[in-house]
Formats: sequence, structure tokens, C-alpha cells
Amino acid sequence: MDQGLLQALQLDGRAAFSRIARQLGVSERTVGRRYSRLCTLGLRVVGQPVPSRLGMTRWLLRIQCTPDSAGTIAGALARRTETSWISLTSGGTELYCAVTTPSPHERDTLLLDKLPHTPHLVQVSAHCLLRLFTEITSTWYATGIPFRRRGAGAGGALPPRRDVVGLAGSLGLDETDRTIVAELTKDGRAGLPELAAAAGCSPSSIQRRLRRLRSQGALGFSVDFAPRHLGYHLMAHLWLRVAPGELSTIGRALASHPEIAFAAATTGPHNLVASGVFRGSHDLYDYLDRRIGSLPGIQAIETAPILREVKRLTLDQGRGQNGQPQLANPRSRGRLT
Repeated sequence: MDQGLLQALQLDGRAAFSRIARQLGVSERTVGRRYSRLCTLGLRVVGQPVPSRLGMTRWLLRIQCTPDSAGTIAGALARRTETSWISLTSGGTELYCAVTTPSPHERDTLLLDKLPHTPHLVQVSAHCLLRLFTEITSTWYATGIPFRRRGAGAGGALPPRRDVVGLAGSLGLDETDRTIVAELTKDGRAGLPELAAAAGCSPSSIQRRLRRLRSQGALGFSVDFAPRHLGYHLMAHLWLRVAPGELSTIGRALASHPEIAFAAATTGPHNLVASGVFRGSHDLYDYLDRRIGSLPGIQAIETAPILREVKRLTLDQGRGQNGQPQLANPRSRGRLT
């Protein structure tokens, strides 16, 4: 029942409980109770703007730092609004960080000014994401729910994932659109009356704008639920070097695997990056040996298990005293820390 509810939310984060109840063959009250219980375990549905449709560029950073500074640097990056997630790997000295830059100025400020002036930072490599092969609803391993995909409509299973990048041109958002998106990043299931009050317009206007933003591919929804609650205790980043002519084929193949929550083509020595969720080391080994190993065109693979998530879906996982996010040092001019 819980997995069916999570599947339905992955398919449509704003699906009405009544619709989910019909899909699962239970009462609407049962769905509401299950949803509330999962929320006590950390379930969140989060609205996310789609960078490729809004003229923004997404970057994946690999940051090497000294062992005693990883937590400080990760915390400073987590406080930046352009950072969507951060994970700590490789013995606590390497950070993986996803950032979205709205313009070349913001990109240069971070990559050419802030990071180079950060103490205890050993090396930074920035990789521009060229094409996303997984849906926004399965973004950056944050869902961590590797459900079996049995085809569209079969038993409530998710349909096959599609390549989500490829729509031409970028869209502009007005002030009302930006307010709606900002509210949905806090709670993707916020009601129309709440959104209308925040944006200063009618619920019917909100509904029309939501329909437009979603149909134009500018807004998606992600389900954030800790994989450990479903028995998955190992997450890993996978860096692959793939023959250029096989890049799209391999990317789509990875996106169809239930273990993979994120897959994208990227710049750099590894031209494909993915993130997967596994029950344990044995599952990861079997995946690398049987699933990845059987794909043609893969020349090399690097595996980096995730030790700790510092930030996930724009939510800072690191808290200061009284559970409040730690604030940046106002005296640290031109640096992250």
C-alpha cells in the first residue's frame, strides 16, 4: 500500500487522494492516513523548476578538500540558494554538488571567484549537464524508490521514463509564476487557496497557471523519501565513459533501470553520470556486473558510494543549534566559508 502510494505520487505529485484511492482500490480516508504516516517518516513532495526550460544551466561539481574541512565547505555550499543537493563520498574528502546558474555572471561568480578563494579546497572540476535522461520526478537520487516498471497503467506502475530535455527554447516566468514556484518548492501539494493567497490572485487563475507551467515542461514534482525506509541502504554515484555514438542509447538504458534515480550526459572525461539506490553492496556488485557490464559501448566506470547527504532537494540536512540552518559568516567576503 505504501509503495503504491509513493508510486502514484511519483507519477503525479499533486494527484488527488480520491484518484490515488481509485488506483489502489482503497478508500480515500485510507490514502490520507497512509500519507500522513509517511510524512512523519520524512515524506515530502516538492515542486521544482526545470532549468533547461527556464534558460538556466545545471552544473555538477566534484570538489576535493582536506579531511578536516569537508563539513565546513559542504555547509557553506548548502546555504547557497543555487545549490540543489550535496553529498559526501570517498572517505569524507570529496563532495558532489549540483548547482543551477541562471546566467553566466552567477556561474563565473561561483566557479571563478567564490570557489578558488575557499581555504582548504584542493581541487574542483565542474561538469555541465548536457541532457537529462530521467524524469524530474526522479531527480538526483532524492526519490530513492527503485520500483519495478511494468508499463503504463499496469497495476499503478510508473510508465517508462522519457528523455526530458529536448524542447526548444526557454520560457520566462512573471512575478506570479515565480511566487507559485517558490511556494511549491516548500510544499508541492500546497492547495489552490494557499497558493492564491500567496500570489494575490484567484484559485482558478492558479489552476490555469499550474496547468500551463506543467504542460510547457517548466515545473516538475519530486518525491523525497529516505530509501532506508524501504530497505535500501546504499546510494552511489556512477561515472561512465561511453563511446560517443552510444551515449544516448546507454543513457536511456540506465534511465529504464529501476535502480537508477538520475542519469545525464555531461562534459568532462566521463561523459555520462548516474546515481543509483541499492539494498547493499551485493546489489551494487550485481548491478555493475550484470546490468552495466552487459551494455555495449561502456569503456570505463567509476563508482563513488555516498557516505552522507548534506543537502537534498534544496533542503539543508545540516542544522545548527535548535534545529535551525547555520548562517553564513558575513565577514567571509569573496569566499564560501
